[in-house]
Amino acid sequence: MITEPIDLQSIEIETGENPTHAIVWLHGLGADGNDFVPIINELKLCSDKPIRFIFPHAPERSVSINNGYVMRAWYDIFHPDFNYHQDESGICGSQKAIDALIIREMQRGIASAHILLAGFSQGGAMALHAGLCQINPLAGIIALSCYLPLAETLSFEACAANAAIPIFMAHGTYDAVIPISHAVASKEKLLAANYAPEWHEYPMAHTVCQQEIADISRWLQRIMK
Repeated sequence: MITEPIDLQSIEIETGENPTHAIVWLHGLGADGNDFVPIINELKLCSDKPIRFIFPHAPERSVSINNGYVMRAWYDIFHPDFNYHQDESGICGSQKAIDALIIREMQRGIASAHILLAGFSQGGAMALHAGLCQINPLAGIIALSCYLPLAETLSFEACAANAAIPIFMAHGTYDAVIPISHAVASKEKLLAANYAPEWHEYPMAHTVCQQEIADISRWLQRIMK
């Protein structure tokens, strides 16, 4: 088990001086922090709440399902069934690295209740896991085209500080990388644990669409206080 947090290199972009909110956006398998930088302008958020967007780069590691090819990944994937033989050590190591980013933002003057975790695919899985296990109350979680990793441990790893955290979950009905059935099962697991995820489906593959971005923008403007 990894005990020390990974020191994540990140891209940081502020929408105004003296940010009052922070959004940590986690990319998918094989991508890097640059992948979602364009979404800042596409979200068209109100300018009266300056935001610091943080796009960390996952560490490079060998990914078993891709024949051991080294790429940026938040954790290893051993099997096409994501719920089978999960990389608990890798997931927990990345969780601690994300926790360190949250603590750093708090040290820089942003209240934890003004910090959001967002992610796509493997990054969305990490946003869900790290957000629900975070000991400081967060503003929300955006989980796109993903699933809840280590779902069987949720009942004793989730933190009460985020028991009522707003969650935006979205998935493509034609997703062949992470079938929507995985996401639906994760949503049901969250509902059974008394979370209240806001669920969206879109006629798309493993990607992000314009309607989804518009829905995220409305959701963010509603929860960012």
